[in-house]
Amino acid sequence: MRIAIRPVSRVIGVLSLAWLASCSVLPKAESPDIYRLPSTALPHAQIAAVNWSLRIDTPQADRSIDSARIAVLPQGDVVSVYQGARWSDRVPTLLRNRLLEAFRDDGRIAALSSDDMNLQADYALSGDLTAFQSEYRGGQPVIVVRYDARLVHNSGLRIVATHRFEISQPVSGTAVPQVVAAFGQAGDTLANQIVEWTLQQRTDAAGHNASP
Repeated sequence: MRIAIRPVSRVIGVLSLAWLASCSVLPKAESPDIYRLPSTALPHAQIAAVNWSLRIDTPQADRSIDSARIAVLPQGDVVSVYQGARWSDRVPTLLRNRLLEAFRDDGRIAALSSDDMNLQADYALSGDLTAFQSEYRGGQPVIVVRYDARLVHNSGLRIVATHRFEISQPVSGTAVPQVVAAFGQAGDTLANQIVEWTLQQRTDAAGHNASP
């Protein structure tokens, strides 16, 4: 009996063709559009800078928010995301950087840092980010941002003040670029309110003979 022995190269070639054919039917990997959080510069304050320093900490957030996905609540408590679109960074990091940018624009606190830097500061602004999403209300999307802020005196880790900020920003349409633009408007409003609140709390504390 004669046994036919096929060349190894021919067998490998057949297997390679079969593997390539199977790969052609696999779904293509998602290539999402990457969006930065839009921002508008705050006007520079025309008064002297303060003599104390501030560190901006990355907000705490649960897993539904601590992501680069753009969240949407189409109905009730159902959490979904916009397909084919992502933020350029995790949402808490985006917000921290937006706040840091706003304080720099304002200019009244010259000694600024973030928790990325191992620097000491007189005060720390931290908080919990509990909402950063698009919600459908009456069939129309609305951006909702909710941030529970804490201003902490780092000497003794004493909480100076707390405040809940909640922003609702209507969206001009349902397309992702329109949603992203509305997130930017909500971020601008929030940043402006937090800058003013932080400086006011420190002024009030100084009025009660608080040290820097």
